[in-house]
Amino acid sequence: MRPATATDACRRDIARQLLAALRRIDAQLKANETELDHAVTAARSSLTELPGIGVIMAAKILGHVGNVTRFPNADHFASYTGAAPIDTSSGPRKRHRLNTGGNRQLNSALHIIAVVQAHHSDLGRAYYQRKLGEGKTPAEARRALKRRLANVIYRRILKDQKQAHPTAA
Repeated sequence: MRPATATDACRRDIARQLLAALRRIDAQLKANETELDHAVTAARSSLTELPGIGVIMAAKILGHVGNVTRFPNADHFASYTGAAPIDTSSGPRKRHRLNTGGNRQLNSALHIIAVVQAHHSDLGRAYYQRKLGEGKTPAEARRALKRRLANVIYRRILKDQKQAHPTAA
C-alpha cells in the first residue's frame, strides 16, 4: 500500500515502529519465560503440575516464598499469603472475616489459581461446588478454596525442598 499523502506516510512509519517494538517486546517475553522455566526447573519444583499454575506463576510463588521452612506450619504460610481468615468472634458467636493483610502478590496468585481451578479443574471445582452447597456465597467458597490451595502449595514446596536437600530437612 502506497501512502497518498504525507500524513498517510507518517502513519505508515509509526505503524512500522510500533510493530517493531511489539516484536522486540514479544521476543523479550519469550526469553523471560524461558529463563523462568530454567529457574523453576533448577529449583526442582513440582508446582507446575498443579492445575492453574504455569511456569510464570510458579516462579512468582517461589520467588516470594523463598525458603518455605521459615514457616513452622501451613497455617503460618496461609497467614503470610493472606488466605487465612481473621477470627472476629465475640462471645458465643463464631465469625471470621476476610484477611486484607499478608503478601498481596501471593494472595493475588492464589486468587488466580482458585478461579482457574473452580472452573477448569475437577478437584477444585468439586471443592468449590461443595462449599456452595454448604450455603456459602461464591466469594466465600472461593476464599475457602484459596485457603485449601495455600495448604496444598505449602506442602508441595516443602516436599520439593526436602527432596532437593534431604540433609537440610
